[in-house]
Amino acid sequence: MRLRLREFRPRTGPYEHRIVQPWQPLRHTFLSPPEPIGLLLGDHDGLNRLAGLFSFAAYSRHTIVHVPLREGVPPDEGWGRPVDLVLAHHALGLRPARWPELRRKLRHGTATALTARTDEARTERDAARWRERRERADFREELRHATHADTFFLFGSRDVFAQSATSFAHAAGWGPRHKNVVEGRSALMAELPALVQSPGGGHPQDVLICFKPYPPYAHFRRPGR
Repeated sequence: MRLRLREFRPRTGPYEHRIVQPWQPLRHTFLSPPEPIGLLLGDHDGLNRLAGLFSFAAYSRHTIVHVPLREGVPPDEGWGRPVDLVLAHHALGLRPARWPELRRKLRHGTATALTARTDEARTERDAARWRERRERADFREELRHATHADTFFLFGSRDVFAQSATSFAHAAGWGPRHKNVVEGRSALMAELPALVQSPGGGHPQDVLICFKPYPPYAHFRRPGR
């Protein structure tokens, strides 16, 4: 997949950060955090580009991927408050409490255009290896997460981000084939894999991935029709 991105290089003290955003906003994509069940609702374009962004994040260990979603078109179904999305590798050491400072620098900073290409075959291979390892008793490759400053953060490794990318690709490809989406209804397609759960039990935390065509729904046709 070819991704058009904005690249920023803000500094905090002696450190330079590399942050990328989609060049065009994902206007018909909505995200609410897991409290305890979150929702990611998107059309084909939004889910497809999220698949590419997760794949890009998987192989960009020193890059923060920021996906602004709060200013999108509000959906006519769903729940929760809208939040943005940030993806970063565990090893990068990004702390959610530092994000508001970095975000302010993006608003006043200068972006450069960046074109990136993702390798879907490599992404699928790494996702398959993650699924194989998940069956082991010592499995620890999960997605850590936090919600802070109207932003949902996901911290992971290459392979769990690759698995997430394949989940979004599946939702983008097969969501339009669901029967009721022609009426504007959403279709549950997948979930974010292996979210770390809060200690002490309680209801499991999860983020559901759903396909939903954007209105007006009269324009939408299922593939093959």
